[in-house]
Amino acid sequence: MGVRVCVYKPVAHNTDLSKHSRPRHSTRNTIPYGDMSYVNNYTPAPAPTLPESELYGPEPYDINFAYPLHEDTLQNARTKLVPFLPAVHAEEYWKQVKDRPETFRYYPFFFPTLPEFLAWFELTVRRDPHSLLFAVIDKTRPDPEHPEWAGRLAGVLGMYHTAPSNLATEVAFVVVFPDFRGTHIAKDMVGLLLRYILALPTASRPGIGFRRVAWAAHPKNTPSIRLAERMGFKREGLFRYMWVLPDVLAKEGNPGRVGDAHSGKMGRDSVLLGLCWDDWENGAEKAIAAIVE
Repeated sequence: MGVRVCVYKPVAHNTDLSKHSRPRHSTRNTIPYGDMSYVNNYTPAPAPTLPESELYGPEPYDINFAYPLHEDTLQNARTKLVPFLPAVHAEEYWKQVKDRPETFRYYPFFFPTLPEFLAWFELTVRRDPHSLLFAVIDKTRPDPEHPEWAGRLAGVLGMYHTAPSNLATEVAFVVVFPDFRGTHIAKDMVGLLLRYILALPTASRPGIGFRRVAWAAHPKNTPSIRLAERMGFKREGLFRYMWVLPDVLAKEGNPGRVGDAHSGKMGRDSVLLGLCWDDWENGAEKAIAAIVE
């Protein structure tokens, strides 16, 4: 039996919108158009499913990531970022979030069960070579149950919606577990990932040399916006109706359009913030270094 998962992928910037407006039905007749004719054989793909045997990924596990991981860049004396491995981290992650749905109050999607989370992770993160979810380890707090971690799992965050040809990505799915809020973790995890993304490969702590990092937040998610701004992000605007919300998150949405393909579903705006290479070289790099070093 497979797990069905909704794949949430907003239209990327500078994308040809024509492919997103194709009809949902199959149109196979030949249509005359002046002196030309054309066919439209598009048929919508079925919703992706994943067999239960694949929820934890392949064996041996392949993170399938297009960029080198620089371990020294991704850690400091207090915190380290490592690839999220379902067989290693998923049980503790789920223990921290399963009874706290308020954690995802301002998120655009929600996973009510661990198998649904794992299916989303496998289909949309691991199988995308330009996305990666990191497990955040607090090195100042040992975990007797997992001494091999050299610390305690404090949260997760990742790189998503990457446009490799534009050297641009987004820091997203930022989750800090309740016991670690108000500590060094939030600033460390974001700062270490920014250093990894924006530092040049030739830097003393090498990165992957991207030009742009985006951050998107629900307009009411003040802590998220403040964290981004403290880390050097600049507010760039508001993306209205960027997401269609599932019913469980409808309370924090805006009324959707009646009669469209998602009639009755609420929508969500996103505050967009950005941090670019010129910001990095004109002060952000030193500011981040002061936080993480």
